[in-house]
Amino acid sequence: MEDMKSVVREYVVREYVEDDSEITYDTPLISGGIVDSFSMVSLKRFLENKYKISIPDDKATPEAFDSVNKICTLVEEFTK
Repeated sequence: MEDMKSVVREYVVREYVEDDSEITYDTPLISGGIVDSFSMVSLKRFLENKYKISIPDDKATPEAFDSVNKICTLVEEFTK
């Protein structure tokens, strides 16, 4: 899971922030205003393509996408 965390964090940093020093695996992404609802859709699409999964819309909630750790937990649910 550590590799997945790095991949997700690097994507978030590359796409949504300029200074990566502030982004940890527990940084609030949605509630912290880093990722908005439109960006969340792009992030979901990235995850689905990267990990060859399909995340149902009812599982792709702001709460599930609110940190790198939560995102990885969600992705792992569909990669098993």
